[in-house]
Amino acid sequence: MKSNYNTPQPLLRWVLFLNAICLAVPSFAAGETATVQEILDGNQLYIDGNQARLKQAAQVPQVISTGDSRGQLGFESGAVGRINRQSLLKLGSSCFLLNKGQILVSGRQDGCTRSSRMSVRGTNYLLQVDENGNADLAVLEGTVQVEATESKTAPVTVQAGQRLRLSPAGVVLGLVKLALGDYQSILDGPLFSGYSLPLPAYANLESYLRSNMPGLNLPITPSLPIPTTPSVPGLSLPRFF
Repeated sequence: MKSNYNTPQPLLRWVLFLNAICLAVPSFAAGETATVQEILDGNQLYIDGNQARLKQAAQVPQVISTGDSRGQLGFESGAVGRINRQSLLKLGSSCFLLNKGQILVSGRQDGCTRSSRMSVRGTNYLLQVDENGNADLAVLEGTVQVEATESKTAPVTVQAGQRLRLSPAGVVLGLVKLALGDYQSILDGPLFSGYSLPLPAYANLESYLRSNMPGLNLPITPSLPIPTTPSVPGLSLPRFF
């Protein structure tokens, strides 16, 4: 006995075709979303050229830029990015693209330049791109794997305490060790000073620095507020004498 609910063949082929398209198109649900957590030195932080406000979220493929202001961004991964003045970055489906300026990343958040990708597993690193496209990566703690996106050169693993310099084409120009003075300059600089919100992976950075950079003056960093339990007023019992 034939079923009365058989799907017509042309309709079935159309449904299968649509399903194939949906599976072939990459999902952007896990793409970058950056929420503005803090703005310092005025209000010159912009999303697609419009002045941003606190708690505003930027989505792929929007561009975040700064004039004379600095700012802290919170990514979906839980990582934080602090962008310096005169910076420009674009949100992507799997990493942010820093076109110019400087960003400090704390936590698990990949970054990209025009010719390289920085893959991390939770770390603290500083990425800078100048007007000519030259990139400078300083790994403050943890490790970062750098892979050229425009050539077939082997990936480079940058360890904690190392600085990697890249050409606009992603060619390695140098790999040097960060000195005590380099760390001190960074910790005293605009990406650490003045912020009221903490870095999520700062405890790891502090532990590394205390073990490997004795004599370094660590900044006084803000901490997450500890919730307090409201006190319950005591009961006042009536007096009978």
